[in-house]
Amino acid sequence: MDIRPRRPQPTRVATPAPEAQPPVVPTEAPAPVPPIEAISMELPPSPEKPKKRKKVLLLVGLGLLFAIIGVAVAVFAWYNVQLSPVDSKSTELVKITIEPATTPAAIGELLKEEGVIRNTTAFTVYTRLTKTQNSLQAGSYRLSPGESTPEIVKHLTKGSVDTFNVTFLPGATLAENREVLIKDGYTEAEVDTAFAKTYDSPLFEGKPAGADLEGYIYGETYNFGTGATVEDILTAVFSEYAKAVADNDLVAKFQAQGLTLYEGITLASIVQRESIKGDEPQIAQVFYSRLAIDMPLGSDVTYQYIADKTRVARDTNLDSPYNTRRYTGLPPGPIAVPGLSSLLAVASPASGDYLYFLSGDDDITYYGRTLEEHEANISAHCKVKCSIL
Repeated sequence: MDIRPRRPQPTRVATPAPEAQPPVVPTEAPAPVPPIEAISMELPPSPEKPKKRKKVLLLVGLGLLFAIIGVAVAVFAWYNVQLSPVDSKSTELVKITIEPATTPAAIGELLKEEGVIRNTTAFTVYTRLTKTQNSLQAGSYRLSPGESTPEIVKHLTKGSVDTFNVTFLPGATLAENREVLIKDGYTEAEVDTAFAKTYDSPLFEGKPAGADLEGYIYGETYNFGTGATVEDILTAVFSEYAKAVADNDLVAKFQAQGLTLYEGITLASIVQRESIKGDEPQIAQVFYSRLAIDMPLGSDVTYQYIADKTRVARDTNLDSPYNTRRYTGLPPGPIAVPGLSSLLAVASPASGDYLYFLSGDDDITYYGRTLEEHEANISAHCKVKCSIL
């Protein structure tokens, strides 16, 4: 049986029905007002500023590009200048010896010191770009300041097969030929030592023991390897000269004129210096005619030669056996090296009885049989040349 007390029941009270209310129409809630500190005071960015920034960046980029191009062009121009010849007009040769195991950098320094390249850096860069830095060969070279760096590198990669030319001119003196050899890269000591040596050749028949090599450096262009010595060059020159003498039977022909080989070379050297191309035989005739009557040769080039050689003033009264204005007969020796045409003229002179000749101001040779004719030729044709001592 349930003995728990019963809860009192609430009393239900009737309430009147509420009056009808109009329906509530929902309205939008107002936007919350942000806190004061959250409100940004910055204005929105102007649309022009990004455009200006891009324009500045573009201009800076273009400036850098042009600067890089400018530097590249300047470097390229500098590089090409440094590869160009030191002296494009120079024909001088410089003898340079590169020892075995010399590094490419050391070779560049040597070439710069000898004055045949402009810049060692350009030399190094060029040999690297052309992959020739390890092909430069040891040896003796004759290089010119007139050659470009690429041309010099080409020489150095050829090594011992490289050659050079030596040109001696007809009519040149021994002193002038000495300068040719020095210009071709030989030292003064090398040239003088070679000139002082005694050489064995039929060419020197009749040459006095104390006479130098005047008249014997035969005019021609010769080709030699880079290792050729001055003695090698002179030996080749004498061989070529002896061949010309033999081929033209000059010894016998000189003898027919009453001259030895040495005397024939001596007279031919005077003809060479007096002549204008083509008149050698007639000039030889004049000299033979004078010798026949024991008349001085009267050649100005003989006293001029000895004056220049002994470094004294030129004087028509110079007291020297080379002065053929004062002394009869031939001078003691040649005054230059004769060309083949002068040698042949002395071997076979032209016919005639002229005793005088002169080279006119118009470079025409005028002849005379008498002193009066000669003086008339001077007055008419030789106002400038005949006043030169």
